[in-house]
Amino acid sequence: MSDEGIALAYDDVTFRYPGSRGDVLSGVSMAVPAGAFALLVGGTGSGKSTLLSLAKPQIAPAGDRAGQVRVFGRPVDELDGAEACEVGYVFQDPDNQIVCDSVWHEMAFGLENLGTPQGEMRRRVAEVSYFFGMGPWFHSDTDALSGGRKQLLALASTLVMQPRVLLLDEPTNDLDVETLSSLEAALLEFPGCSVVISHDRMFLDRVATHILAWEGTDENPGNWYWFEGNFEQYQENRVARLGEDAA
Repeated sequence: MSDEGIALAYDDVTFRYPGSRGDVLSGVSMAVPAGAFALLVGGTGSGKSTLLSLAKPQIAPAGDRAGQVRVFGRPVDELDGAEACEVGYVFQDPDNQIVCDSVWHEMAFGLENLGTPQGEMRRRVAEVSYFFGMGPWFHSDTDALSGGRKQLLALASTLVMQPRVLLLDEPTNDLDVETLSSLEAALLEFPGCSVVISHDRMFLDRVATHILAWEGTDENPGNWYWFEGNFEQYQENRVARLGEDAA
């Protein structure tokens, strides 16, 4: 597949935190096609959040990195200004992302910083808020929102920027059924590439088209496996490769 058909690519990416004795990531490679929904799965401390953040240099941690991350063929380090908005990132804890006092201002914040004309900004905010059914709480203060609504607001304010690649760290945590349904609908409607960290088995089975799974051990902590298919198919593949006990 050509670079044009690949939305997000990791090419032999290695990463080590300052002062660490070993790499948290070692030679990780994957190529996520445009329109795909890829899931990162693995145990706590396997490096999933670090891997995801390296595709968004503005929030990536300090450390020694080798390899390259590319968005539609371009190194992410070369994207700045409006181009940097091609990669949208939704944090695990929405309180780490929400910076404005009102829902409206949070939705418009990124567009205002880019100097988006008022008419265009209002149109995009209205479209996304309507999709999420935010009308009843659109003029609320952000600190008055429930955790689920904050999570939707974080996603909505990211989608307003019209990213081509969407990165989400544990987006289903603490969501009620209705809010989870809205989240899934938004992700399935998203025309770009999505990469998500999740431990929610039902969510994994419903939405995944590709899996990047940590299969590391103490002896080989950097072992990742790239699989094209949903989570159930990956589990079957894992058993076939590693046996029932290992899987």
